[in-house]
Amino acid sequence: MCEFCHQHGEGQRWYLQAKNYSEDLMSDLRRREFITDFIRHPERSADGIEKLGKLKTLPGFVQAVVNPYITNRQMKSHFGQVVPIEECEKIFDSLGSIVRIACYCRHSTLGREHRYCYCLSMAPNGGMMADLIRQVDVSYLTGPDTSGLEILTKREALASLKQHEKEGLCHTVWTFVTPFIGAICNCDRTDCLAMRATVGYGFPIMFRSEFIAEIIPGRCTGCRRCMQVCQFGAIGFSAGEKKSRIDPARCYGCGICRSSCESAAIVLQKRAGHPVAGKLW
Repeated sequence: MCEFCHQHGEGQRWYLQAKNYSEDLMSDLRRREFITDFIRHPERSADGIEKLGKLKTLPGFVQAVVNPYITNRQMKSHFGQVVPIEECEKIFDSLGSIVRIACYCRHSTLGREHRYCYCLSMAPNGGMMADLIRQVDVSYLTGPDTSGLEILTKREALASLKQHEKEGLCHTVWTFVTPFIGAICNCDRTDCLAMRATVGYGFPIMFRSEFIAEIIPGRCTGCRRCMQVCQFGAIGFSAGEKKSRIDPARCYGCGICRSSCESAAIVLQKRAGHPVAGKLW
């Protein structure tokens, strides 16, 4: 299991613990200030990611010191984990409300609204998180040119996530001053700041999922659709066998590749115990 499961999940999957979505955590003044500053200044995160790109030009011994420092700092504030859609459904089961809002990252990278973020609360109508967003009154979240805060049913939220999978987007959960989990996002490595840092620049600010994808060779037709949607570059193709293969050292276990496979050749297995991926988080 990932480090957060031991620290914040009592040895179980930490994002399935109701206490980590508690309204009591939202009462913490430091956390509320962090969230307010975070949503009010998306340009700061974008600038920070660009600086990480520049750090990749530094000597290897410098990166060996800087990388763990950045990751450890992020773990305390804003850190994520990849979660397949089955786990998202379990998360939704324990919530009081789900609120869809404009995506923070896409606003930073594309300059326009894309509604890929889902705020999570144990309370009805979005709870304190939604109240805080309304109080901050950030135009890209609550302005007249957007749909504002959309309160969704579990069924509607799951339907939206399935649509995001067709777009090749990866589901992730995020903390706002750990261990409080405030949102599920739907990411890709082009537009998502966190995935750009993690996959593009090699500065991990999200855990891999508790699962890993595997291909059933007898079912694979070699269509290579799975390769087209993998955000992590984990899927290759054997010219000799005419079948796709998954590199367990690169797979984050998002499960998005399954949605593109028409022959049901891809399954998710538990990461724990895997000879290669079992210790890669």
